[in-house]
Amino acid sequence: MELQPRLPYLHGVKWVWILLFLCLVAETAFADDQDPGPERWHAPFGGTFSANFTLASEYTSSGISQTQLKPAFQAGLDYKSPLLPAPFPLWLYASVWGSNVDFPTTGSAVEIQLLGGVRFRAYGDRLGVDLGYIHHAYPGIPASLSYDYDEISLNVGYDFGVASLAGRLRYSPDSYGNSGPSWNKRASLAVPLPFLKVSEDIAFKLYGTLGNIWVDRYLEFGIPSADYWYWQVGLVTSAYGLDFTTAFTDTSIEPSGCAHTRYCAARFFVSVTKVF
Repeated sequence: MELQPRLPYLHGVKWVWILLFLCLVAETAFADDQDPGPERWHAPFGGTFSANFTLASEYTSSGISQTQLKPAFQAGLDYKSPLLPAPFPLWLYASVWGSNVDFPTTGSAVEIQLLGGVRFRAYGDRLGVDLGYIHHAYPGIPASLSYDYDEISLNVGYDFGVASLAGRLRYSPDSYGNSGPSWNKRASLAVPLPFLKVSEDIAFKLYGTLGNIWVDRYLEFGIPSADYWYWQVGLVTSAYGLDFTTAFTDTSIEPSGCAHTRYCAARFFVSVTKVF
């Protein structure tokens, strides 16, 4: 049996218009793990909106290419509530995020993530905690394939000044492709590089991540064993309102366990992100 991994370039014109519309809304009306962007526009109930837009050489999720190593176009809208009554900064959030995907079994499509939850900060904003829910949807792909799934996510991070350390745990009761329960654990470290001073408008940051995914019915998920490791290291250059990322990613999956492709193999990718 040759495995078809969860491998998600956008061929269908209709998906281009869907994603372009998402970005247009982001600009006129007012994004695995991060706070919504800076407060940009006033929103209902005293909250604020922000938006983000990314162009990338590929869309990679947990080390596996979701676009068959082809370019990705991504956009997100974020809502942040006003601070809730609490002895520390506490607020609710809701987000919608979209990207093109390209799976060998279904071809080009789009992935939409709906996110919501609660975040709080403590110890002078050094400690951050995020408890949330994520719904992954693939409109246009037959429901019989059971690609849609849900996750509960917990993120905890601490900023030590010289570096930031974070951990993320995601659980799904029935993951992608009706593959049953899954756990996705990831640790990340980010280190700002203030000594690389080019100008006041340019800053650099190194980051690294290490994660592990375990899936009950792993063949349905599209991997050759019950779990695999993934890792990534990269450099983020923030310049004049844009974030440029150059990164290297890899997994413990051999090409033979990834449909004899390089979709799970060691590779570089680049991206540029703008927050509105």
